[in-house]
Amino acid sequence: MRGPDALISFCYTRDLETTARFYEDVLGLPLVLDQGGCRIYSVAGAAYVGFCEREEAPRPQGILLTLVTDDVDGWHERLAGHGVEFVKTPAHNPEYAIYHCLLKDPNGYMIEIQRFDDPNWSRAG
Repeated sequence: MRGPDALISFCYTRDLETTARFYEDVLGLPLVLDQGGCRIYSVAGAAYVGFCEREEAPRPQGILLTLVTDDVDGWHERLAGHGVEFVKTPAHNPEYAIYHCLLKDPNGYMIEIQRFDDPNWSRAG
């Protein structure tokens, strides 16, 4: 048996157009599939995030989308230039050996921009 070929994490939104503008124009994620009521974006390699419009979309709880990059400060600067307000500006977190910042998307989903300081982290794949 083969393992999975990709990972898609789907989230709900009440406003797909606003969500699309944020993920495409602000975050700059490539749109790989527009299904009308759902849009799927490439994050890295075979990892994707999808948003589906639902009139009764539940409030985001317990979901953290983490974008891993060596350039946390560059992302922070670029997103701040787009008017994004941050929940937490870039800082080291010694407990997890990371450098990160936090923001929310238009739906209220928490997004973390993170760099691992741990030398054992590897981007296998």
